[in-house]
Amino acid sequence: MDWLSILWFILIAVLWTGYLALEGFDIGVGMLLRILGKSDRERAALIKTIAPFWDGNEVWLLTAGGATFAAFPEWYATMFSGMYLALFLILLALILRICAIEWRAKINSPKWRGVWDTIHFVVAWLPPILFGVAFANLVQGMKIEVINPQTLEVISPSEVTPEVLSTHVHAITGGFFSLLSPFTLLGGVILACIFLAHGSLFLTLRTTGELRQKSEKLALPLSIVATLLTAVWALWAQFAYSSSILSLVPLAVAALSLISSTALTLKKNYKFAFAVNFLAIASAVAFIFSAMAPSVMKSSIDPAYSLTIAQASSTHGTLTVMTIVAVTLVPVVLAYTIWSYWVFRARVSEKDIPKIAGLDPKRIRLGANFLSN
Repeated sequence: MDWLSILWFILIAVLWTGYLALEGFDIGVGMLLRILGKSDRERAALIKTIAPFWDGNEVWLLTAGGATFAAFPEWYATMFSGMYLALFLILLALILRICAIEWRAKINSPKWRGVWDTIHFVVAWLPPILFGVAFANLVQGMKIEVINPQTLEVISPSEVTPEVLSTHVHAITGGFFSLLSPFTLLGGVILACIFLAHGSLFLTLRTTGELRQKSEKLALPLSIVATLLTAVWALWAQFAYSSSILSLVPLAVAALSLISSTALTLKKNYKFAFAVNFLAIASAVAFIFSAMAPSVMKSSIDPAYSLTIAQASSTHGTLTVMTIVAVTLVPVVLAYTIWSYWVFRARVSEKDIPKIAGLDPKRIRLGANFLSN
């Protein structure tokens, strides 16, 4: 197997770690928007805590998707065609979330802002649940077979050879509902709990006054629930679906990190609890990728149908170019990310929210728009 294939398998895991750890807290804030934000000004303050970061955090998702497409085109094609409905729902939720963040202050109307806050709160729950189901499917395995793309005929496992795979493709033949099982649904619930705990810890660091007090009250129970559910799911995954004993290492690190984060939260050391939560998410991603290796998508029908790293990989030349680009640009992205978090490190309070913002509702008529205001 080309060592660059293994390198990019690891780098894609790193990109997903960056996305889940960074986007995890800003989506978590959205999931708490209607729970913690009882007034219009409180919700505005909560959104202001993530305003400088949320769009930069989403770049990690785009990069992970783009890197998968370029480095492992058959993985990308098989996953996106088989999980089309779930990925469409995630995309729709992310688009509505963007609209809710960007448009809520465009019109000076409490009703207008309230509607967008409700939309923001509802759609924020979808990405973690659906991503959790998707990652759990990667660990559990899916109903994947090898088919002839011209006739859609399924070949038998004994006929899967390198020569046959040059003309045939892997495909998820079980349909959307085959992706749902107690194990995968629990994966969705767990990621939602982790995002909630991550978001509440972030708010303890970014808010003041009553909002901070309410965030602190939620942080501990959410951390406990996330830790307990993750322990159940991870042990289930390791003993039922993992084919590698090496996955025990990141599993142990993730468990210790979640327990440490909960203990630090109990001691109200929120800064270190938030940092340790990053390590827990990184370890969880490492566990998922090590549990499914050497496949990128495991078949629950027959191991011969599994799509391996070598089968899904691009050519050595493509991976070489990608590596050069990554080595050149990733430090720039990391430097910008660190700089933005440092510049916007100040806490947010309700007093920071202006009293009047947006277009006067009485001026909304045919021909009027935000630019003409």
